[in-house]
Amino acid sequence: MLNQMHVEETSFSFSERAPSPPDRRNSTRHLKILRVGSLIIGSKTELCLIRNISAGGLMAHVYCSLDVGQKVTVALKSHHTLSGTVIWIADGNAGIAFDELIDVEEMLSNPALLENGWMPRIPRVEVDWLATVRTGAKICWVSVRDISQGGVKIEADERLEAGQPVVLTLDKFRSVEGVIRWFDDGFGGISFNELVPFHELMSWLRSS
Repeated sequence: MLNQMHVEETSFSFSERAPSPPDRRNSTRHLKILRVGSLIIGSKTELCLIRNISAGGLMAHVYCSLDVGQKVTVALKSHHTLSGTVIWIADGNAGIAFDELIDVEEMLSNPALLENGWMPRIPRVEVDWLATVRTGAKICWVSVRDISQGGVKIEADERLEAGQPVVLTLDKFRSVEGVIRWFDDGFGGISFNELVPFHELMSWLRSS
């Protein structure tokens, strides 16, 4: 069962816009490993699952009734709260636009957040970059949709087979060896053979 499911983790984006509703183009199943947050509505506190965080807002799976235009506060950890407004609701998910832009880079590189368990290592960061994937003597162009220390999600016109060893090459970054873990409907996941060091990846993200 699990090998037929893709893992969905909380992702981060440097965009100044709040996340849009999730894409429902296919029915691919996901094993959800999402960060838990607290949704504060007036005097009430409800749990939620954080799906995506950008500089301008977040998307969360919620378990309570919300209205568009409602003011809320999201607590990622007990001492880290973000206030905002609900801007859309769809399929149990809510989009929340922050009252003020947040510094995603600071959030990703803050040692205090690493120590308190919110992020044991850098999560997936949404990107939109071209790269090459080499399998043996064959090279194909792909679009990288997100990246973490452990791998990338790609979009490719040519089908790649799960289990294939590959070499991923991104602009201004060294080539990284890995393995195709899954490929479905033009999208795939590459798992790196070794974790990219946190500070190396953060330095590259800053310069890109």
